[in-house]
Amino acid sequence: MPPLTASITDAPTPDTVAELLGRVRASAPLVHNITNTVVTGFTANALLALGAAPAMVDIVGEAGLFARVAGGLLVNLGTPTPEQRGAIAEAVAGAREAGTPWVLDPVAIGALPIRTQLAAELVSQHPTAVRGNPSEVLALAGAGSGGRGVESADSAASARDAAVALARRYGTVVAVSGEEDLVTDGSSVVWVSGGDALLTKVTGGGCALGAIVAAFLAVRVELSVLDALVAAHVSYGVAAERAAPRAARPGTFARQQLDPRHI
Repeated sequence: MPPLTASITDAPTPDTVAELLGRVRASAPLVHNITNTVVTGFTANALLALGAAPAMVDIVGEAGLFARVAGGLLVNLGTPTPEQRGAIAEAVAGAREAGTPWVLDPVAIGALPIRTQLAAELVSQHPTAVRGNPSEVLALAGAGSGGRGVESADSAASARDAAVALARRYGTVVAVSGEEDLVTDGSSVVWVSGGDALLTKVTGGGCALGAIVAAFLAVRVELSVLDALVAAHVSYGVAAERAAPRAARPGTFARQQLDPRHI
């Protein structure tokens, strides 16, 4: 198949990024997280540093109700236990019914069958956004077998066509994280540079980014989903760039990354 055509555009203006970040801080959107149990604390603290309000509601019987009142929902497949899978089904149904924007993070799909099938079912329900590493996006598009667990074996550039195809097929916006991030709505492609290599040495860096995307989607009134995703990636990258000079090791970096002064 020949490469899909999508124009490469400039990122939203710094004023747009600043406006969205200001909206998050002013309104403290409630972000519903059904996420990897390894990273709940880091994710909650990242949202607090941003100015959002985190909630980790992954209990069957509550998740659907909560998704209806939250500003945004993150569905992260890092630890998809039977209980979480039931909560995910409820939450996605609730979010779709209430119009709550939701983010799918297809963690470690490809080689592992349960989460791979679950990701395929969820993307068919048209998430507002998909955020993953290159190997995960390739696997979700049926163009790859996944990476090494949560680590990508591919580059964002190699996942470009898969991301564009996913965005077009499901009417979503896809963000691919890497040394340079890619964000596409199927028509336009935006490249976001920045961040720091120490992000790859901290457990939960990508998972927290998915939650931050949900926070930006919650306040994107009259702005595009593409703008919101780019703004989330820019803000997260800037926080990493500000934290890195103050950090000698990954543990120190993680603390600095969660300092509200750096976001």
